[in-house]
Amino acid sequence: MILGAVAAIAQPQPAKPPLAAVDYGVERNWLCLPGRNDICSTPLATTALNVNGYGSTGPSGVAKNPPADCFYVYPTISGDRGLNSDLDAREEIGAVQSQFARFASVCRTFVPIYRQMTLSAIAAAAAGSDLKTQGEIAYSDVAAAWRFYLAKHNKGRPFVLVGHSQGAIMLQELIKREIEGKPVAGRMIRAYIPGFNVLVPQGKRVGGTFKSTPLCASKSETGCVMSWVSFRENNAPPERAMFGWAPAPGLTVACTNPAKPGSAAWETLDSYWNARSSYPVAGGPVRWSSEGASPTLYVRTEGLVAARCINNGRRGYLAVRTIQSPGGKRTNRIGGEVGMLGLFLPGWGMHLADMSVAQGDLIRQVEQLTAKR
Repeated sequence: MILGAVAAIAQPQPAKPPLAAVDYGVERNWLCLPGRNDICSTPLATTALNVNGYGSTGPSGVAKNPPADCFYVYPTISGDRGLNSDLDAREEIGAVQSQFARFASVCRTFVPIYRQMTLSAIAAAAAGSDLKTQGEIAYSDVAAAWRFYLAKHNKGRPFVLVGHSQGAIMLQELIKREIEGKPVAGRMIRAYIPGFNVLVPQGKRVGGTFKSTPLCASKSETGCVMSWVSFRENNAPPERAMFGWAPAPGLTVACTNPAKPGSAAWETLDSYWNARSSYPVAGGPVRWSSEGASPTLYVRTEGLVAARCINNGRRGYLAVRTIQSPGGKRTNRIGGEVGMLGLFLPGWGMHLADMSVAQGDLIRQVEQLTAKR
């Protein structure tokens, strides 16, 4: 989520970070590992929400012997003092739960704790601070965790990369530095990295951010990347927006429809929402059903949201709309904008909803793609 993050880690830094390396052989430096009780192995009670109101409630599942692994890097969430977080990840648990824990139903889950650039770094970057050292500290942790995972856990298994915002930035770098052009690239099923610009030449699927890793263009394609930045329909990113605007002519911001890669049409989405989120929403808090508050922390909506990819010159984004249900009990409102000092940041779009809008679609894709392995 940090304005200067790309500049901070865009080029390999020859100097080592000025902090001791994190030992990923120590289990406490992981939020999720297979075979133990943690945030990813804890079922999440979720209520289905349809046009007739609240439906059935049930827990998320945990696969016993999934055929693939999922490696997740969480977004900017730390309120720690300073520009890099510590390794006490109590704040980060909520992001893992909301964005990733359900993937345990289709893959083994790996979530390293890393010394991410903090919320304080947003202000520092906006003020023009050079964050190269802080960015490299964060990336060096992710890379070290990845190498440990490959050496001790992977054993030739196929894998999926998942990350949002700062997590997406870190995985962009990981793909460029550790995966592209190497044998391990043959084991990558997909990388889901929404919430930060992936750049491609206009009209192309490869080039720009990545040298050889293409955007996914079909439901069966593997070894590819899916990326999008979300904006409400009829609210395109302005010129030079944080998200959705390429920095140079000839480039555009990649968009792959999370429900149907390769589609340029409107596609309905399978979404998961935190029904008790404290993030500000334009028009006030969402009232999910006229029946009252949700009986569980999370609700699942199918067909409430639709989205399509738009690429127009340097602009590239996922246009999001809600589907009206006259006479129904379900809301037609969702949140996702980033609020600050009573205002919503127009260049950030629906950044906070990037993962929520299509989490069910992503999990189903992983299940379908790995079932063939």
